[in-house]
Amino acid sequence: MNSRTPETHLGDGGLRRLIERIADPRGAVVVLLIVILIAIVVLNPSFAEPGALMRFIQRVSPVAIVAIGQYFVIVSGEFDLSMGAVVTAQVMTAGHLIGEDDSKTVPVLIIMLVIGVVVGIVNGLATTLLKVPSFIVTLGTMLVIHGAVMWWTGGAATGNPAESFRQLGRGGIEGIPVLGLLPYAVLILIAAIVFAVWISRRPFGRTVVAIGDNAQAVSFAGANVWRTKTLAFVLSSLAATVAGVLLAGYAGVHPSVGQGYEFTAITAVVLGGVVLGGGRGTVIGALIGAFTLESLFTLLNFTSVPATMRDAIQGAIIIAAVAYSGVVFAKKRKRPTTSADSTSASDPTDPTDPTDPAGSTEPRDPSTTSAEASSPIQLTGGDDAARK
Repeated sequence: MNSRTPETHLGDGGLRRLIERIADPRGAVVVLLIVILIAIVVLNPSFAEPGALMRFIQRVSPVAIVAIGQYFVIVSGEFDLSMGAVVTAQVMTAGHLIGEDDSKTVPVLIIMLVIGVVVGIVNGLATTLLKVPSFIVTLGTMLVIHGAVMWWTGGAATGNPAESFRQLGRGGIEGIPVLGLLPYAVLILIAAIVFAVWISRRPFGRTVVAIGDNAQAVSFAGANVWRTKTLAFVLSSLAATVAGVLLAGYAGVHPSVGQGYEFTAITAVVLGGVVLGGGRGTVIGALIGAFTLESLFTLLNFTSVPATMRDAIQGAIIIAAVAYSGVVFAKKRKRPTTSADSTSASDPTDPTDPTDPAGSTEPRDPSTTSAEASSPIQLTGGDDAARK
């Protein structure tokens, strides 16, 4: 019999689950974000003021939005390296086509959205139908867009667009109690989060994750893989377009705006616990990763670390996050075998027996697909696997 009382065991189980959640990449990044924010407040107490927090969120909004867009591509098992170039192209489009004419704001916004959709469709179809690796496709798209922007502008900055357009990035609703100013960028970010969470819980969102986990199994199940992946690329390009709109108002019009945003987005997504190669991750994780990354850069600014170290730090974060996620998920995959081997040694009357579905306290990875969890058949072998 189990010598532990139910109360003691429940307490131990709750503590174990808490430790496992903290050790999980998605829990670890939340802890890291809290630690970084506390450090920033210690160094600069005014950062905790509501107005300062709103300005911080306003500054993070473009990065968070591109991270959300990049999430849908990465969780499907692909990459989008063209996001930074799309941001730059949209900023330059706004600067050149709107100018100081307020009446052109809405038509140019529509043109920018069309550009985003077209870039996403090209990336998606080249990856899925032409079978070109997304890394190569989006790298080529990035170079084409960047070259076109340099040819169009001569590599020089142009005048800022009309004030009505710039207000989307730097303006806000004034007279809000406590906050003073509620930036439009924050409202746009909230809308993007709500939409992304909603669509990730719809059949499309579940299919994207399943494709990243096992695309052939999803195809056998009757889902349209190429259309789903193409839509993921379209969402990524539209996210870059929205970020470009915000940056045109916040940072002005210059060919360097948006440079490196693709790597910032990938870093944020990986830091948020989304697995490179697809199949695991959440929108909220990518969002938290973006806030953690920008909080880290803010902390480095307060500690006078040279800005030239930013790229090196991003590279180190990517390596560390991917390595940590790989170790954690490798341990999770080994766990079912270990519990099965210990079945004969466990107490059948113990409600905490890991082999007892009714009494198990072991948290199940919600991102694990049913095919992966219950089927011993390897579906990635195609026709050869079926013949066997």
